[in-house]
Amino acid sequence: MDGHVRRLLNRVSIALAAVATAALLHLFRRSSSSCFSGGTGLSPAHASLSLTPFPRTSCDAASRRVVDPDLRLAKLRASPRWRRHGAALSAASLIPLRRHRLLGRSSSALCVAAGAGRAVDALHEAGVGDVTGVDLVDFPPLVRRADEHNLPFFDGAFDVVLSDDPGAVAGALFPSRFASELERTVRRGGAIVIAVDRQVGFSTVAGLFRRSRVVEVRNATLDGSLVNIVVLRSNKTKTIPH
Repeated sequence: MDGHVRRLLNRVSIALAAVATAALLHLFRRSSSSCFSGGTGLSPAHASLSLTPFPRTSCDAASRRVVDPDLRLAKLRASPRWRRHGAALSAASLIPLRRHRLLGRSSSALCVAAGAGRAVDALHEAGVGDVTGVDLVDFPPLVRRADEHNLPFFDGAFDVVLSDDPGAVAGALFPSRFASELERTVRRGGAIVIAVDRQVGFSTVAGLFRRSRVVEVRNATLDGSLVNIVVLRSNKTKTIPH
């Protein structure tokens, strides 16, 4: 009797497995054919793209196109906002750096909290060839991912460390750690340039950068916001060759 029951159960299990497999194959074929519906008159290459941040279905994910980083950068560079930001940053920080002999064509620069890389681009436009941009989220081709509280660079690796994000210092999880990392990665006699909101007190900024001294503060308008551009120099001065 037990043998008959076992054989019956095995047959039922095999039948259920076959039904489940057939159902999955049917759903898969239906989903694949409906990703690009023939009723819309659109080919797969011209199907509409979902604007949701994450795909909700396999069809949604299949219809997404990957934007070439170089084309995306070219589009950003062509925008008036990008050009205005670069011009304001150059006038408020790069020109003072050159005047204080802290920036040259052979300088190496690090842009922290670089966003899409506008500061990186501005330094390139100024003739600085060795520029590295980092942020919590990478933005190829100008910015790669790194933690601003634990920068993956040697001590004194850069001549200039710059942050054009006014919220980088005030919005840092540990502002003192953020400041110490900027001071650690800049060389002796190098420069640190930070943009800070005008509501942030000058004494607060000076207190964070204990191993540097302020050499100049300039007003600037970045993205429609009034900010202070603070140029600091490490305590042990040493000018760079030009």
